[in-house]
Amino acid sequence: MTRSPKERGREEGHGREEGHGGELIGVVSGGSLNLLGNAVSQVLRFAMVVMLARLLDTAQVGLYFQAFAFLAILGLLSLSGFQSALTRFVAVFRVDEDHASLRGTLRLGLGLPTVSAVALGAVLFAVSSRLAEEVFHDPRLASPLRFVAVALPATVLTDAALSATRGFKTMRPYALVGLIFEPASRLLLTWVLVAVGFGLRGAMLGLVATNVAAACLAVLAIRRLAGPSMAPPRYRWRRLFSFSTVSWVSTLASTGLLWADTILLGIYGSASDVAIYQVATRLTLLVMIFMHSLNASFAPRIADLYRSGQRDSLRKLYSLVTSWIVRLSLPAVVLIMVFPRELLSIFGKEFTAGASITVLLAVGTLFDVVSGPCGHMLVMSGRPALTMANNLCGLALNIGLNIWLIPRFGLVGAGIAWAASLALINVSRLAQVWFTMGMLPFDRGLVKGVIAATVAAIVALVVQRAGGNGLSTLAVGALSIGAVYGGMIFLLGVDADDRLVWRTLRRRLSGAGPAEAA
Repeated sequence: MTRSPKERGREEGHGREEGHGGELIGVVSGGSLNLLGNAVSQVLRFAMVVMLARLLDTAQVGLYFQAFAFLAILGLLSLSGFQSALTRFVAVFRVDEDHASLRGTLRLGLGLPTVSAVALGAVLFAVSSRLAEEVFHDPRLASPLRFVAVALPATVLTDAALSATRGFKTMRPYALVGLIFEPASRLLLTWVLVAVGFGLRGAMLGLVATNVAAACLAVLAIRRLAGPSMAPPRYRWRRLFSFSTVSWVSTLASTGLLWADTILLGIYGSASDVAIYQVATRLTLLVMIFMHSLNASFAPRIADLYRSGQRDSLRKLYSLVTSWIVRLSLPAVVLIMVFPRELLSIFGKEFTAGASITVLLAVGTLFDVVSGPCGHMLVMSGRPALTMANNLCGLALNIGLNIWLIPRFGLVGAGIAWAASLALINVSRLAQVWFTMGMLPFDRGLVKGVIAATVAAIVALVVQRAGGNGLSTLAVGALSIGAVYGGMIFLLGVDADDRLVWRTLRRRLSGAGPAEAA
């Protein structure tokens, strides 16, 4: 008698682990590797921005990020929503043991976006001069845009292949290639090329070369995971395109939200404004290290648990993952909000003008952190239309506010627009997960984190007022925040799930496997 996927999932889930403990270990085990990768990646990307800020002038840094904004947006246009589709349907077809559909999904998901990227890259290369002169009124932008046109196909292929690897419930290729190799090699090659005198052109050449190398490694990784298959590919065109189209619009709107302010600042302001704003943005992105790590590990498990009917395990994991994202992220939020000027001085004195913008961006990021993986919950449970609606509304609000506020308030206007848009999107996501799935992510652990962060912020403000501006004050403040926050978390109590997460993280980071961690 043939069993349904739900029946198989229940039997296998019961046999593997009672309760949610086994899946929790799986999320943390994948998240710990991803955390290492994200931590290394963020340090490398932070170092990249510092290096560019120190070796290039402010206007050149702005031109670099304006070109990078086109790479991000055109990359999402080319991917056509296949990132989420690849992760979800690779996971689903693995649960269903449908090897033919799995093979067809990989072919479609890697081939179509790459072809689209080649076409879009050719168009960008052809119109780069007119775009730079007539829209941005800066002919210097034409050359960086041409480099982006060349890098686009490799960038898209890398993203598609690494998204597919996550459907195999492993974070290794995603972490090693996407989070470590690509930013590390780009930092090294860019430093060499800029240092020997190639300037902005050298930075763009480094971007192209490292993206091509990353694409080769990503393709090798997916070939190894998929392995040989004797089954002829079965193309689930309707399922893939119905899901990916909605997911594509949603992700494009989300990426537009991230980069629209950069493009509009380039139109209404100057390249120097873009540089200051992007440095502030990169600083606040450090808060996202833990969120991206745990979300990336949790996402394929959402599809797996929801598909197999294990709703109680999914509800518990949703709360635990959100709680740990918030608690791990709050110390960085406090540091950025209390010491923005000191942090920006690392990039150069001219960037300290972005202190107020940094605080605004941190507020917006906090909404993202507190909402946890709710966006993944909607997409991976088969409700991408809701995420699309959220992101489109957020993008429309962001563009409208930017057009209204940037001419009046400059950089601060862009920061207000971004924070308001993120608040709208994330409150909507939380409400939709509650109404459609009956799940809220808040638990006592999250409340403990908020209390600990409040006490740490008070201590940090005292340190900041007493020490004044300077890197020494920043160092003392960072140590104070870490000590006070950690001490308060300990005093407020640690439950059994927290101890399980901590043991798994510690043993995984020290090289032990999931079985030992359990």
